[in-house]
Amino acid sequence: MKKFWEVKQSANPKEAEISIYGEIVSFKWDDEDTTAASFQKDLKALGDVETINLHVNSPGGSVFEGIAIGNMLKQHKAKVIAYVDALAASIASVIVASADKVIMPENSMLMIHNPWQYAIGNAKELRKTADDLDKIAESSVITYLSKAGDKLTEEKIKEIMDEETWMSADEALALGLCDEVVVSNRMAASVSESLFESYQHVPKSLMNLDEKLLVEEKRQKMIEEARQNSALIGAIIGGL
Repeated sequence: MKKFWEVKQSANPKEAEISIYGEIVSFKWDDEDTTAASFQKDLKALGDVETINLHVNSPGGSVFEGIAIGNMLKQHKAKVIAYVDALAASIASVIVASADKVIMPENSMLMIHNPWQYAIGNAKELRKTADDLDKIAESSVITYLSKAGDKLTEEKIKEIMDEETWMSADEALALGLCDEVVVSNRMAASVSESLFESYQHVPKSLMNLDEKLLVEEKRQKMIEEARQNSALIGAIIGGL
């Protein structure tokens, strides 16, 4: 089991790379798991870097861990450039919005929604839970508005969150949540279908992604084998 994130130095000693792939966790069940506290420890260990390249492909996870990670990146003296490699959903989109610059391939997506949790209790307790969730949502609203500037109003971002909005790179660019759209890349698989079950409007293009990638890998392998066979036949014929 891998960490949901990885921090490493790049070839340039003034740069570092951070990958947040998979669900963002809040409890350390295993030595390979982590918390915002251990993320902070590794972030400090990078030393005097000038640029952090943040690669994200995540369905989200713990709200408070994500907010803490976002604030760490925002407060870091290095310039943080976030790359949405495939998907930045829920609290992962808040982490991305905490970066100085956000770059999205044209086939990547953001998903923004209100925080939620399982609740049990009487009417008074459930009303308090709803009020607490509204307060938690405000922290995400602040981050989105700070990133978007005058391209996004508080009314609009709250509407987006209410509707559980899945947006393309171009849509994110128009709303100020992305700074640059680049050519498509191959979507990375790290999100299982089970993690999508709590969301209501998951685009069909994201479902069964592992299966689609497996088919594509087989297709590429067949193409490569055909090329090798062709080259081998050409070499044999040329030697006759």
